[in-house]
Amino acid sequence: MIKVLFLAQLREQLGVAEVQVPASHIRDVAELKEYLLGKNPQWEQFFAGKLLVAINHEYAKSDASVKSGDEVAFFPPVTGG
Repeated sequence: MIKVLFLAQLREQLGVAEVQVPASHIRDVAELKEYLLGKNPQWEQFFAGKLLVAINHEYAKSDASVKSGDEVAFFPPVTGG
């Protein structure tokens, strides 16, 4: 299983903080996003914008590999000032 976390404003928008996703047939972050949107098409509007992703607490890109046991977090970009 892959543990998927939704952080900050994204958690509020989706109404869920975390989900568990079967790791079979998911090789990278892009496929994980496709899987999530296939199960939850109403999330499309929130995934359409710029989201950051971290795998096991390290920033990653959409072609980064994921495997069973990984923790993947999606979150909006943070601005400061």
